[in-house]
Amino acid sequence: MSGTSPALTPPADAVPPVRHPDAPAPGELLGAHYGQCFGCGDDQPHGLHLQARAGEGVSITAEFTVRPAHQGAPGLAHGGVLATALDEALGSLNWLLRTIAVTGRLETDFVRPVPVGTTLYLEAEVTAVSGRKIYSTATGRLGGPDGPVAVRADALFVEVKVDHFVHHGRQEEIRAALNDPDQVRRARAFEVNP
Repeated sequence: MSGTSPALTPPADAVPPVRHPDAPAPGELLGAHYGQCFGCGDDQPHGLHLQARAGEGVSITAEFTVRPAHQGAPGLAHGGVLATALDEALGSLNWLLRTIAVTGRLETDFVRPVPVGTTLYLEAEVTAVSGRKIYSTATGRLGGPDGPVAVRADALFVEVKVDHFVHHGRQEEIRAALNDPDQVRRARAFEVNP
C-alpha cells in the first residue's frame, strides 16, 4: 500500500513468515474461530459470515456477500464493515502460523464503492514476522479474484496468549466458550506452538 505508516513497515531484522507444519492444507476451509464473531461466526444473524480458505505459503482467500444489513450509504457497503472484512481475513492468517494474535494496527484504503449484493473476494498474506509482531496485507476485489480492487489494507498483529481473552473478555462469554467443546478444541490446537 502506498503511504504505509512506519508502524506497518517491518523492521530490518524481520524474517519471512513460515507456515506451521500443522497448518490447514491449501484449499482447506478454516472455519469460524468463534460462533459469535461478527466477522466469521455462524451464530451472528447480521455478521459477515466470512469463510476463509488456506492458500499457498502464509496466505488465505475469503469471500463475503454484502447484504442490506451491511450498508452505510443507501445501497452501498459501510466502510467500517469493509474494514471489518479485511481485518477478519488478515486475522485468519494466524491459523496458518498457529499463533494467537490480535490486531495492533489496521490501515485501510477505500478505492471504490461496494454495492449491496456484491460478493467481495479477499486475499491476504503475511509479509514478515518480527518477534511477536506479524505484518500482513490484504485486498478486496469486486466479483472475483480478477475483479477491480475495491479495498486494501496493511496490518500489524501482535501475538498474545489465550489469557489475554480470559482477562479482558466478559466473563459470561468466557464461561460459555470454556464450556463449548469445539471452542476448547480450537484453543488447544494453538497450544502446540512454542
